Amino acid sequence: MIYSNTPNNPPKGAKLVKCFSDPAPTPAPQESKPESGAREGFPKVDGQTQKKRDDARRGILEKELADEQQQLEAARQKLAEEEAIRTGNERNYQRYLDRVQPFRDAVANHERNIEAIKREISNLK
Repeated sequence: MIYSNTPNNPPKGAKLVKCFSDPAPTPAPQESKPESGAREGFPKVDGQTQKKRDDARRGILEKELADEQQQLEAARQKLAEEEAIRTGNERNYQRYLDRVQPFRDAVANHERNIEAIKREISNLK
């Protein structure tokens, strides 16, 4: 049996074998109509209902922001406590850094979460 990666110029006596079927042709892109608001098939929401939803979402995001700020403050305090402690087996500075790194990571994570929540709030109408 002979295998080849040159289908246009196979060696003498080679037999064509297909392991995979040919891909289906992709359909031509359809003309898109300019839409005025809602996409077809999606219900349209009146302004008052949308405002209520946006207000509820803003309230949820502001509560999450307050919670995240409290967690950030607690993480910063814990980091400060851990940085102040130097145990006897940490004569090697790298051991100290390894012990403190998870607390630094927690602070950075809370800071990123706060920035993301603030971006979400600023994107609301």
